[in-house]
Amino acid sequence: QVQVVESGGGLVQAGGSLRLSCTASGLTFDDYAMGWFRQAPGKEREGVSCINISGGATYYADSVKGRFAISRDNAKNTLYLQMNDLKPEDTAMYSCAAGRYAYCTGSWSSVWMYNYWGQGTQVTVSS
Repeated sequence: QVQVVESGGGLVQAGGSLRLSCTASGLTFDDYAMGWFRQAPGKEREGVSCINISGGATYYADSVKGRFAISRDNAKNTLYLQMNDLKPEDTAMYSCAAGRYAYCTGSWSSVWMYNYWGQGTQVTVSS
């Protein structure tokens, strides 16, 4: 049974930083690209970032470029999202997902590109 579990969310002031983690089990972690998504109340789920199986290629939403960094440790079956210079508009439930393929493609921000999802971890940024 595949399990995807996020952690690291919390309440932070604008300009602060958080590091999210996501651990996946029940699958061969380094066979799949991994992604981070977020959903704010009343808004659609938004693709934040994607990383391919080796970590050699990463993709970001324009809204987080230069502030967020995705990485993975295949030996630990863990995905990370370092979030710096956080803004109130970053407030959302953040979820990670295991992709259907080894590489992020042009459709990396589409939910249908991912097979397995975690429950999410809440990030709240106060102004």
